[in-house]
Order: sequence, then C-alpha cells, then structure tokens
Amino acid sequence: MQDKIEYSKAFFSRELLEWYESAKRDLPWRRHRNPYYIWVSEIMLQQTRVDTVIPYFHRFIEQFPTLQALAEAPEEEVLKRWEGLGYYSRARNLQAAAKQVLEQYGGVVPADKASVSGLKGVGPYTTGAILSIAYNLPEPAVDGNVMRVLSRFFRIEEDIMKSGTRALMEGLAAELIPEGRASDFNQALMELGALVCTPKSPQCLTCPVMGRCLARLDGVEDRLPVKSKAKPPRPEYRIAALVEGSGGHDGRLLVRRRPAKGLLAKMWELPHILAAPSAGGGVGLPDDGQAMEQLSALLAAEGIAAEPMDVLMDAEHTFSHIHWNLRVYRFREAAAALPPGVAGAALEYAAVAESGAAYESSGGEEYRWITPADMRQLAFPNVFLRILKHHAPEWEATQTSLESSI
Repeated sequence: MQDKIEYSKAFFSRELLEWYESAKRDLPWRRHRNPYYIWVSEIMLQQTRVDTVIPYFHRFIEQFPTLQALAEAPEEEVLKRWEGLGYYSRARNLQAAAKQVLEQYGGVVPADKASVSGLKGVGPYTTGAILSIAYNLPEPAVDGNVMRVLSRFFRIEEDIMKSGTRALMEGLAAELIPEGRASDFNQALMELGALVCTPKSPQCLTCPVMGRCLARLDGVEDRLPVKSKAKPPRPEYRIAALVEGSGGHDGRLLVRRRPAKGLLAKMWELPHILAAPSAGGGVGLPDDGQAMEQLSALLAAEGIAAEPMDVLMDAEHTFSHIHWNLRVYRFREAAAALPPGVAGAALEYAAVAESGAAYESSGGEEYRWITPADMRQLAFPNVFLRILKHHAPEWEATQTSLESSI
C-alpha cells in the first residue's frame, strides 16, 4: 500500500510538471524571479482573480518599481494605486512590510522562512510562495487552489477550514516537491487548481493527473474538498448623502475621509450613517422622509446646510464580516442659515468655505469639496466608486493607464 502511495506521489509530481511546461499562462510576475514582483503579485491575488490583477500589477510596479519606492511613498498614493482591488489592509500591510525590509534587511527581500514570515501581513502561504517561486527553496505554498487539488487527488475528506487539515496539506505538499523544482512545481499546482481542478465542474478529462486521482476514480470529485461554511456577514443598513455644491462649490461634491484606524482607514467616501430604526422599530432602511431628516441633521452638525432632493440609488457591498445595504440620497448645498445649535461648526465652515478647502469635523473627520479631477489623487472604496459613476460618468475613478515592460 505504501508503495502505491509513493508511486502516486511520484506520478503526480512528474505529470504535473510536464503539463505545466506547455499549459502555463504568460503572467507578468512569472517573467522574472524578482522577489518583490512575486510578493506584490501574491498579495494582489489574495481573494482576487488573475485577470483582474494583471492591469493593477502593471500600474503598481510602474509607480513603485522597487521595494524602496513603495516603502517611501505616501500612503495616499499606495491606496490610490490599489483602488478597486478591495481588501485595502493588504496594501497597507504590504507597504509596512516593505518598510521593514528596507530598515532591517537593506531593501533585499530575505530568503529564510523566519524572516519572511515575520513581515507584516505575510502568512504561511505567502511565505512559501516567495521562498519557493523567487528563491526556488522547497517550501510548500498551500492556498485554496492547492488544498482543492490535493483533497481530490488523494481523497482527503477532512475539513479544509480546520488548522489540522492545513498542516496535513502543507506536509503533503512539501513531500511532493521534486528536488530543485520548487518554483515550477508550486506554480504548477496553483495553475492546475485555477484552470482545471476548479471549484465547480472540474475539467477532469483534461487533467494531467486524472489517471490516479482517487476522487475522480470514486466519483466524488464534486463533493471535495470538505469545507465548513463560514459565518455569514452581519447586515448593516446605512443611508448616504451625495451633496452637490452650489455657489463657490458649483461642480463639486462633498466627501469625507474615514478615521486613521479601522475599516477602510483614511479612505474617502460620501457622508453616511447607520440608519436609525424605522418608526415601527423594524430592522432595515427607514422611509425616505425619515432618512433625509437623519442625513440633514448629520450635515448640519458638520456645518453644512443642504436641501434633500431625491433618492439617487441603492447599493450593496460585502466585507468579510459586514454586509452594507446603502440607500443614497441626493442633496444640494443651500445658502440658508444653519439650524440653531451648530454655530461653532458654522463659523468653522465659513472660515474655510473657499473652493476646494477642507476642514475638520467635531469628530475629527476631514470633509472636502472635490472636483472630478481630484479623483486622480483620492482613494475611494469600491462601493462609493460605483455610486459616483452612477451619479455621472465624469466622477468615475481616474486610473492613469500605464503600459509596462514587466
């Protein structure tokens, strides 16, 4: 029995590498062994499709061609170049880790497991990917694609969401790496999971290792891997204001920057709040009249007089733990006096109301009247990019199109 298992392992590695030589995609980060390029690509590819990542990778490397350039860049520029990819903590962690490498390793990505795994935001998978792909070291790189392939080929029925199963997979993947071929093997394993051994409707008839795949032979490939369901994200109901400027702010929109810590830290957005319970106490979005009153009060408290116009749109966005249900209302800046009780805010607002000026709210949030041209510098979460684009095409995010030789 053990001989059969060892033969299957040798078969798997041999056939997989042979298939990879002819089937591998021409991806920009595969054209070099530059550990910085590989690191950036692996962070971008987390939770994101390859086709989506390619143009972002080109633009990112064009603007930050070296690890030092990334480490020394303003965070605002890094977030702007990441804009649209989502999961922005990845970008912040990547820059923080680049600073670590610059300070601790002279700007050279280290080639040992302890040092790489000690970098901000670098977990076991990314550690293995950097060390194996860039330095050809025999370290496993086990992500969802790899666990799916191994679960099926070896018919492993343990829950892949459990840490013990991941450890089992990492040990198995390490045993499969042929001597001197870690870089190609790990990429081949990822490629097989991405192109052939897909989550649904795997392309078994084109798989290079189908002949000894236990799940296929037993007809259970569709139910592997075993994966327990994650807790669904908690729903939140929010109301947002798209405020069009008038007078000196004509042609501008009001935006605010999020706090320096927490969800979407330091990114720009439309003013929005959690919706108060409806009159009947139900959970969900309130009626439009109540919602516009709540938003008018929010704006007034920030020294902004604005008149509600109409409903612009509904939008949704899912984070790992929260699902936003947003209703967006269009407002127009008003010349009328501010309501009583906000005189201090009104004075502060009036002192800096010149075109494009920014000011701090009582809560420490920065508000600003912006033009479409400002979108080239300010980073917005995806949900607000969609809302701005719906409002008018000229408010779509403006990413400079860069051709890269990478």
